[in-house]
Amino acid sequence: MHSYSSRIQEIRRKEYGYIKDVTYLDHAGCTLYPSTLMHRFAQDLTSNLFGNPHSASPSSMLSSERVENVRARVLKFFNASPEHFDLVFVANATAGIKLVMDGFRDVDGGYWYGYHRDSHTSLVGVREHAKASRCFIQDSEVEQWISSPDTEDGIKLIAYPAQSNMNGRRSPLEWCGQIRRNKSKTYTLLDAAAFLTTGNLDLSAHDEAPDFISMSFYKIFGFPDLGGLIVRKSSADILTKRKYFGGGTVEMVISVDSNWHVKRKEIHESLEDGTLPFHNIVALGHAMDVYQELYASPKNVSAHTAALAKSAYNRLSTMKYSNGSLVCEMHKDPLATYEDATTQGPTIAFSVHGPDGAYIGKSKVEEAAIKQKIHIRSGGVCNPGGIATVLGLSSQELQKNYAAGMRCGDNNDLMAGKPTGILRLSLGAMSSMADVDKFINFMEETYAKNDKPMDFSAIGMNEKIRSIKKQKSLRFRTMIRNITRGHQQVTV
Repeated sequence: MHSYSSRIQEIRRKEYGYIKDVTYLDHAGCTLYPSTLMHRFAQDLTSNLFGNPHSASPSSMLSSERVENVRARVLKFFNASPEHFDLVFVANATAGIKLVMDGFRDVDGGYWYGYHRDSHTSLVGVREHAKASRCFIQDSEVEQWISSPDTEDGIKLIAYPAQSNMNGRRSPLEWCGQIRRNKSKTYTLLDAAAFLTTGNLDLSAHDEAPDFISMSFYKIFGFPDLGGLIVRKSSADILTKRKYFGGGTVEMVISVDSNWHVKRKEIHESLEDGTLPFHNIVALGHAMDVYQELYASPKNVSAHTAALAKSAYNRLSTMKYSNGSLVCEMHKDPLATYEDATTQGPTIAFSVHGPDGAYIGKSKVEEAAIKQKIHIRSGGVCNPGGIATVLGLSSQELQKNYAAGMRCGDNNDLMAGKPTGILRLSLGAMSSMADVDKFINFMEETYAKNDKPMDFSAIGMNEKIRSIKKQKSLRFRTMIRNITRGHQQVTV
């Protein structure tokens, strides 16, 4: 099997020179693009004329040919037979999820919706158009629901992430096949965005596959900013319920004196509204070429990043202050392990404590990391269910925090004595052990080896500022009082 781990420094020097002085550990947000990809794409654009695909000119036909070639290659990348699957190009994974919602929203009688606690907000938002919805808090609840008789009427949609974008926990992919066999009129939607950054998705067993799979290609290849929705052809009928049409999604439409129209028959043709981002699709073809040349396959990327994540997790989870207290509180699922790619991806979620056990504000840790040119992620990471669970935040507490001024992305690190978010470290294909070492050294020097690290918590900092101001004010008032009493010497 082709291995690239031994060549990672060479790959980084040649392809990722722009991060020479940076430690990038936010691949779950977006992985990095190789220089060769950008050069080939630029060369292609400056050597060929690509026109709008909705025409018969040579430039348009070239674009159409490239688009369909790339569509076929993406399906092959996932071992998805074109006999059973189609690919719809969309802006990103969220757009793919919304496209599925559009189809279900227009079903007569509405639909029931179930989603997993680990869902990204993009999946959570689908519930707003469902006639009824349920959030599954535990895997056991999903499994019990699958095996139990139907209690929901009509059409049903159940969605979950292949990998939590918060802590990298991976959900069972086999649920989709089980649901298909055990639940009637039920469709499955898999959010594969976070998973595909380093995971291997094999759709060769089409009967076991999800009905709809949403993804963002920049999560896999770094570029282009483009998404896809893979649709099981036998399940595509529900998407044709969508009332909206736009651009070339219709074969004929009458707008004067009649509301008549006929939609296109091919799945992707009936769902790709307006002009496709054909330049981005051209870039995707080059992205797949370079990815294969550098890493050979997603399996190699998975093995490489799992080894790095295991090392980082083990070192962070055992890091201690001189008094023996732990520096980090880890937010990994106890049943997941970095040695098993079916249960855990190369993402590490954690919080930082001081030597006295008090929380150190997430945004302050991130600020300290930025000063060392280390890029990580902090906050709620668009995963409300996962964050609430690992931090023990009830819905009442979250509503109180909002009323007190907390907003997504702000620096309210602690409210009512509890943290409002987490820190996230995530690895990608071009990550190296040097990246892990740099972050571990940063944590040791900033916290573990500092017996009295600065109190970075929002509450602690505010209290200190108020205390300092109060002391200065008291000393100033004392000085004035002494002067007025005729003291000749004043000590400040």
